[in-house]
Amino acid sequence: MRRSPIVVVATLAGVAGVLSYPTSKPRSVVSSPAATGSPTTTTPAGTGSVKRASSTTTAPGGAARSATGKTVQFGYGQLAVKVTVSGKKITNVGVASLSTIDSYSQQIAQQVLPMLRHEVLSAQTARSQLISGASYTTEAYAQSVQAALAALHS
Repeated sequence: MRRSPIVVVATLAGVAGVLSYPTSKPRSVVSSPAATGSPTTTTPAGTGSVKRASSTTTAPGGAARSATGKTVQFGYGQLAVKVTVSGKKITNVGVASLSTIDSYSQQIAQQVLPMLRHEVLSAQTARSQLISGASYTTEAYAQSVQAALAALHS
């Protein structure tokens, strides 16, 4: 019976520690234009679910067209990708918007997004090589690219 006060105090201290743990709000990430190939914007996380392709533009003479894919929510934030095509060739891929829930996810995104851009431009398809350690980001990127390509072909 001597241990019961110690157990109760330790339990209360643990509960108080858990309840006082600071939770962070989602952080917005703006990727550099050099890393993604186009200017970017941010959107606050949790502002809605999935959006359809939001814009399509045509250059004079109809040479290059671009569209922004749907905003895809993934395990650590949300992102939307802008794709530019000339004829049937993907000429540019950039992040239109990206927000993450924490700084670790932000670091992963900054490392992975240039790789995903390179994969899409090399393969000329939305389906790129899965990047280990960033499977949710890779899948969200592919879904947004696919939505942008679908908007461009419709």
